[in-house]
Amino acid sequence: MLTDTPGIHHVTAVVGDAQRNVDFYAGTLGLRFLLRTVNQEDKFAYHLYYGDETGTPGTILTCFPYPHEDDGRIGVPQIQTVAFVVPETAIDDWLERLAGDDSVRDVTGPLERFDERVIRFRDPDGTRLELVTGDSPVEPWADGPVPEDVAIRGLHGVTLCSANSYATASVLETLGFELVDQEGDRVRYRAPGDRATVVDLLDRDGSYGRGGPGTIHHVAVRVGGVDQLYEWHELFREREYDVSRVKDRHYFHSLYVREPGGILFELATDPRPRLQNESGSDTESDDTADEGRSGLVDNSDAISSETLELPPWFEEDREMIESQLPPVFVPESTVDS
Repeated sequence: MLTDTPGIHHVTAVVGDAQRNVDFYAGTLGLRFLLRTVNQEDKFAYHLYYGDETGTPGTILTCFPYPHEDDGRIGVPQIQTVAFVVPETAIDDWLERLAGDDSVRDVTGPLERFDERVIRFRDPDGTRLELVTGDSPVEPWADGPVPEDVAIRGLHGVTLCSANSYATASVLETLGFELVDQEGDRVRYRAPGDRATVVDLLDRDGSYGRGGPGTIHHVAVRVGGVDQLYEWHELFREREYDVSRVKDRHYFHSLYVREPGGILFELATDPRPRLQNESGSDTESDDTADEGRSGLVDNSDAISSETLELPPWFEEDREMIESQLPPVFVPESTVDS
């Protein structure tokens, strides 16, 4: 039986240079650099993961670096903005921090919206980002360059600009988001979970966008398990939506659906449990979700930015894959001494 999503699982953006991306998200924003792996649809391209200490669903931003692609153009239909939660008292600190970083673009705010205070800005590739004040159960990444009392506390949500806002609204309601408020042409939907629950739908016209660095590729929402993914697959097929098969993404299972308004949603299970084999290395269990596991990473000391994590089906090509990818490292300056 299908159940409502509790909220957003992760958001994925297309960016340019991989090292510049790490410098910004692990450095300027102070997110935990979680995983250096590959795009499973393009094994010669990176897939970089950021979040809280363990990569809890609802804190994760991932990036596909494509340094040689033409810049994208933000427009319709697209996920236009990703927002992070910060404490109410952190606004002045963040304005000062962003103003002091030459890689940050177009800082504006704080603005008032739905009883929240919002700072808008763009990352070095032009991706639209926001810091939004609010409460969150997420603990900030404590060992990064941003003091804990002002650090990011997971995702707040995303802003969508659809080619058919009524169709997109219907899909949001089907997934379990509830209409809760409206300001002008911004309509707010909220999921019933405790983190990363907000989707704002813009009911406005606009020029058409184009994918590429500086744009957001998709937003993923949480589902209870693989069995539910198959149920969602059947529902979307019955409605004649453009839906993928259920895919094993190594860290979770998921499917993708392009709804009639043109927005690409992913439905993703919570992280798969990882067990230690006799040699002490991680192996996947036969289960597909684990209510006792909080995130993508079990041990906060287990991840090295120098390690390229690959799913088992790519291991035989490791040498070839690594030879095609540029080195990426987390600068020591991103960690407080």
